[in-house]
Amino acid sequence: MLALTAPAASAEVRGLVVGVSDYEFLNADLRGPANDVGLVSNMLLARGAMAENITVLAAPGVRLDPRLSHNGAPTRAAIIAALQGLAATAQPGDTVLFYFSGHGSQMPDASGDEAGGYDEILLPSDARNWKGAIGAVENALVDDELGVMMQAILDTGAELVAILDACHSATGFRALPDAQISAARYIDPARLGVPNAVPGDSLPGQIAPPLSGRFVFLYSSQSDQRSFEYPVGDPGDAASWYGDFTRSLMPVLTSANGISWSQALLATVDGMAKDGPAAQTPDAEGPMLGVALFGAADPVAPVWRTKGGALNAGLLHGIEPGAQVAVYASAETTGDPVIAEVAEAKADSARLARTPGLPAEGYARLHRPALPAALKLGAPVLMQGATPGQMPDLLRDLTASLDGVEVIAQGAPDYVPVFTGDSLALAGRDGVLDGLGAGSSPRLSASASREEAAAFLDRAIRAHRLRQALKAAEGSGVKGFALPGSSLSVTLAKVDVPGTDSDCGDPGAETAAEGEVRADACDQLWLTVKNGSKTARDITVLYIDRDFRVIPIYPDGALSNRLGFGESEEIGLQISNPSNRPGQEDLVVLAAPAVQGAPRTVLTALADGTARAMPEDTPDLGQWLFAAADPEVKSRNFSFGGALPSLEVTRFRITLVPTSTR
Repeated sequence: MLALTAPAASAEVRGLVVGVSDYEFLNADLRGPANDVGLVSNMLLARGAMAENITVLAAPGVRLDPRLSHNGAPTRAAIIAALQGLAATAQPGDTVLFYFSGHGSQMPDASGDEAGGYDEILLPSDARNWKGAIGAVENALVDDELGVMMQAILDTGAELVAILDACHSATGFRALPDAQISAARYIDPARLGVPNAVPGDSLPGQIAPPLSGRFVFLYSSQSDQRSFEYPVGDPGDAASWYGDFTRSLMPVLTSANGISWSQALLATVDGMAKDGPAAQTPDAEGPMLGVALFGAADPVAPVWRTKGGALNAGLLHGIEPGAQVAVYASAETTGDPVIAEVAEAKADSARLARTPGLPAEGYARLHRPALPAALKLGAPVLMQGATPGQMPDLLRDLTASLDGVEVIAQGAPDYVPVFTGDSLALAGRDGVLDGLGAGSSPRLSASASREEAAAFLDRAIRAHRLRQALKAAEGSGVKGFALPGSSLSVTLAKVDVPGTDSDCGDPGAETAAEGEVRADACDQLWLTVKNGSKTARDITVLYIDRDFRVIPIYPDGALSNRLGFGESEEIGLQISNPSNRPGQEDLVVLAAPAVQGAPRTVLTALADGTARAMPEDTPDLGQWLFAAADPEVKSRNFSFGGALPSLEVTRFRITLVPTSTR
């Protein structure tokens, strides 16, 4: 007998990937979205989506996997048609992903549902200025109408994932006017001719009800922050620009299994923090935050193809000039490899140095990362009214004499020196001065002595190199929280303590913390580190403060830092903020695999105020980290040539909140 009902179709993954780089009518082109769509579509393929279920709307010539098609320009009509098509084809149990990379903005609220008097809008490629006849920015996508289309998808019984790498806030912070450093994905409403919103003067419209169903929305920044794109490599090469959020999120979604959307977001925040403080912190909402990611990924360490000395991986994959790769003749990567050094690297490709025995075509794995590059400072900026005194000459002299720092006229710097008021401040890689509030950028008084200025720059160099060294030394996987079956669990709790540095009160409530912690002077932070692996772990805890000081937290003195199977350790510290100004700091937990019979790996000598000489019995991992963090060590005089052992790194971003604003 034949069944009278058809079996339920297997769940599908369907994606609409939108990248708006080229604007037809607005002078607001971006470079990153055309590259972002490649990362997102590759992620969808890696997690099991069929190529025919992925729609890509982007500028012509966008680079895509050969299995995918370019489906046209990202116009308003094309985006709406694609969303309506998803609502017509999605089935119960399917996963539908909507991704948008481009500009956002605001316009007066048309429905009366926005407390601030403004609707949030996304700008397709054919967006125009404000048009009074329709009371809207022409061809914009308004949050209310997007909500209606999203609900239509949810009504099918499908699960909805929306990822937005755009922003809707100008913020009150000053950005340095240099498009070679970064680009904000926001257009000021004034540039669009949008009139000021007057409370109570909302245009007639329909209030969209709250979404119902299974969904999660991931945002590239908080509602009061901007989202940025940066060059990965040569800023003159349009192919090197990516949204910072997308570039950090996609590797997590591509390779992680068994984690929730909330955990994926934490891992993304961690990835964005690896290059130093940033002015944007991703956000998320929706009932699926605690639900596991859709599909499945291959967590095996990546293998890249080589041909004629060319490697199909680059800076995006941790391949820097000076890194070494092990090249095998077969895809199984077995047998004795040829070790080749990377001579040149771009965002997604690299060139290997001429190496005897290198196969004409082969398969490569990372053997050893490169030592960190020098700290790059952009051309100094003199703010109006600044009285820098001798500082510009002193800065010029110190950057010429100190190891590990260089001033660049072109390209993307790590920091931009800004003479503001009576001090030297270092704006971050996003080009934003005081992104967390007045005084939050690292500062040095313009009256500082040569010794004080040299110490400040030396700390900046060493903190930068340490961050880059830890980024390179990390093993694969998602850090910052306990994963199912993970070997190491690191949790953080904050205890609220009232008072100031000079007069702390009694401890109050304790709250669990994930990823980012807002803390004030006197607050206590308590780490709990538990080893669930049969292999012992050697634990080191460091704290990197706002002014680049690296402070050893654990272990203390001769205390053993080795945790065996099932063992745990509680580690506490108290926050200090004598200047009572905002800032961003890092609490870093390092876990190195212990080797039976070998000395413990103790990395507190990476901190300031400690003997910087490397102990004679330091294991290989420690040798590499000490060399990488020391600006005086050059590749040519560092002889350690083995593969780098894995290092588990867990970061917590500590955002200092002044007492008066707590």
